[in-house]
Amino acid sequence: MVITRDRLLTFEDYLNHQTDDAASDVRYEFVDGELIPMNPPKIEHFLIAKFLTHYFEQAIQQANLPWLVFSEIGVRTGFRRSRVVDLCVVQREQVQELAGRSAVFETPPLLAVEIVSLDSIGRDYRYKRSEYAAAGIPEYWIVDPLDNRLTILQLQEGLYDEIPQDPSGLIQSPILSTMGQQSADQQPAITIEQIWQAAHLAPDPA
Repeated sequence: MVITRDRLLTFEDYLNHQTDDAASDVRYEFVDGELIPMNPPKIEHFLIAKFLTHYFEQAIQQANLPWLVFSEIGVRTGFRRSRVVDLCVVQREQVQELAGRSAVFETPPLLAVEIVSLDSIGRDYRYKRSEYAAAGIPEYWIVDPLDNRLTILQLQEGLYDEIPQDPSGLIQSPILSTMGQQSADQQPAITIEQIWQAAHLAPDPA
């Protein structure tokens, strides 16, 4: 559903709307001057996001990097466009720039992660791929629990190239290398299977 108005909104209008509607549970993306409400995702979405957030935060702390992890936060991708990113890694100074302002990053994060749901397939694979590349986001993960597929894209000369993944399921990623999460033989310390397992809570012990 698109919220239509008598005129197209400016990016400043969108920021003001985010501030005025801060108490609402509804999050909006901003596309070509119009507000698009986001449907609440399923619980599996949140479990995957929680797992990745915890993993990235631990890796960042171990590497002593000035980075922070955010979920469900805005990232500006164009003149009249802003997306709500499921998960992103940003530099600390980017957070400091937002002090006292709406939580929408206007500079590109180091990493954007989208977790695919039934209503976001085209948006995550197609539209956000082109927008995130144009915005200069160096790395984009598409985590697709519907198809048990992880796509990792690296920005090269303005376009995303897909990084081939190891048949063993060990994740290959430039940002993981920077975090020190790859061993001497260049194998990362996280597997695709761990992500899918995170979407399902283990039963309580008897």
